[in-house]
Amino acid sequence: MSEGDSVGESVHGKPSTIASFFTRLGQVYQSWLDKSTPFSVGRWAVTVILTALYMIRVYILQGWYIVSYALGIYHLNLFIAFLSPKADPSLLDDADDGPSLPTKQNEEFRPFIRRLPEFKFWYGHSQFNLSWLVVLLYNIKLYCLLMCTYICSYIGYVYKIEIHTKNKTGKEKTGFTFVSMF
Repeated sequence: MSEGDSVGESVHGKPSTIASFFTRLGQVYQSWLDKSTPFSVGRWAVTVILTALYMIRVYILQGWYIVSYALGIYHLNLFIAFLSPKADPSLLDDADDGPSLPTKQNEEFRPFIRRLPEFKFWYGHSQFNLSWLVVLLYNIKLYCLLMCTYICSYIGYVYKIEIHTKNKTGKEKTGFTFVSMF
């Protein structure tokens, strides 16, 4: 491998500014996750609120049904993994009809261990909620930047921005439309 071929390194072998920024961002994100671990009620409350906001958004927009259906299947899969045991009793080598309590001194009692821990269940559930908020904010930012670009180009081509509407009496009012000044 030649110098600078590894991911996140510049030509001189030092980490690039962008790579170090995203590394630092990942570290801050992980520290927030670590700090939120003991507060399961607060984490779930925020997740339920974000899920309710998503459901309200779907209801108001009257769309996103396929995405919501796929999300529901994903959440159901997470829930089933959360409720199921880590070791499936039907696949164990025991010849009897299921798990039993220890009867000998050398046997060990194994309590119910979930296949998917609570934190990973919450994390999987809330990951989508955060991602659609990021996408929504990104789309709003993109819309604002594009509108600013378009308006600046209209001003650069000497367009006069007006709107002509009619009120209830039929009289015309001035507002926003694009009229060329040429």
